[in-house]
Amino acid sequence: MAIQERWSTRTLDERIGAVMFERTAIAKKPDDAIVSELSELRASGQFNQELVLKDPHILDFLELNDRYLEKDLEDAILRDIEQFLLELGSGFTFIARQKRIQIDNDDFYIDLLFYNRKLKRLVAIDLKLEKFKHSHKSQMELYLSWLNKYEVEEDENPPLGIILCTSKK
Repeated sequence: MAIQERWSTRTLDERIGAVMFERTAIAKKPDDAIVSELSELRASGQFNQELVLKDPHILDFLELNDRYLEKDLEDAILRDIEQFLLELGSGFTFIARQKRIQIDNDDFYIDLLFYNRKLKRLVAIDLKLEKFKHSHKSQMELYLSWLNKYEVEEDENPPLGIILCTSKK
């Protein structure tokens, strides 16, 4: 990843310090699968798409108090947008905050909208200050359907949704 992304030694040190390897999909695979996949990637000169998105996201750098609102979280993310983009993974670009979408006569707002150059897709992020609920998934599916219909370009992949909530469930 360091070679592919052309990281400086400082960036590499930060990624190691943030336990990026342990938090990515590759760390969830058996050792033999890791070795095999890395050798294939090395031979082809490509990257692993599962490594583009980190999991989980550690947002301690935002330095929020114990109690805050979703708007406070959104403000903190945009204040530290560079750090947040690095925490998300590689290839992300910021598109919009509170992206308004209109369905029939109802307005909805996507908290944060990004584009990932590596994945060639829009990435919608919905911020929730509670544990995951199934209604969050339904809401995100609504956003993704709208984005797919009205925002996705011909050469792009379907949009991806990330719901950041207080539990990994």
